[in-house]
Order: sequence, then structure tokens, then C-alpha cells
Amino acid sequence: MFAVLKTGGKQYKVQAGDVLRVEKLNAAAGETVQFNDVLMVGGTLGAPLVAGACVQAEVIDQIKADKVITYVKRRRKHSSQRTRGHRQQLTLLRVTDVLETGADKTGVKAATGARTKVEATEAPAKATKPAKDAAEA
Repeated sequence: MFAVLKTGGKQYKVQAGDVLRVEKLNAAAGETVQFNDVLMVGGTLGAPLVAGACVQAEVIDQIKADKVITYVKRRRKHSSQRTRGHRQQLTLLRVTDVLETGADKTGVKAATGARTKVEATEAPAKATKPAKDAAEA
């Protein structure tokens, strides 16, 4: 059975045993994560998501994509040229299971992106500077 899931702003058609490269997730190698944003499972089409469906996957590794080189050339006669490189951070996954129902009862951690508001609220608060009077004393 196959499923279409959504993560990192992209959609992936997967089935058990597939290996995926998705946008970086908050998970270490060896952990199992669960994708709850499933758009389609087998012949069941969601509106917009299939209720109770999930895709479970095992994290293989955190990797970087190939380097993408951007060449920037500005105005003529000024010899202003620059190359910029970028390597996107990705998570390598192996899909282990596709479930049509019972996603809430599995007890597997939901897959969250590396940059989510949940992570920002858990971060410790920054230390504040002491008042000037206390620093002079």
C-alpha cells in the first residue's frame, strides 16, 4: 500500500521500505518518527488530510545535500563577480509502516521540522545585562 505525505512544504509518494531525503527533522539517527499529514492512503483521498492515517519511518542519518553554486555577476565594466555556495540540511529516512487508521494510538513521536516554534519556546531565556549601578559598585 502507498501513501502521499506532506513534510517540509513538499509531498512524497511512499510505501514501506522506501528511503527518503526530506527537510531536516528534530530526530537523531535510529529514532522512529511518525508523519500525520497524510494526503492519500491507497485509494482513500483526504479532504485535505486522511483522518487517523500516518506513515512511520526510521531516521537513518542527518545529511547535507550536494553543494549548489550560485554565480552572481553584476553590472558590466565593473568586474563585480561572486560565487555563493549552499548545502541544504536533510534527514535520511526509511519508511517502515503505512497505517490507514490508529495513528493516535501508536505512541511514536511526531515528525517536526528543525525550525519550529515549539523548539523556540523550550530554549532557555537569554541572560540580561546587570544594571549600570550594580556594575560600577
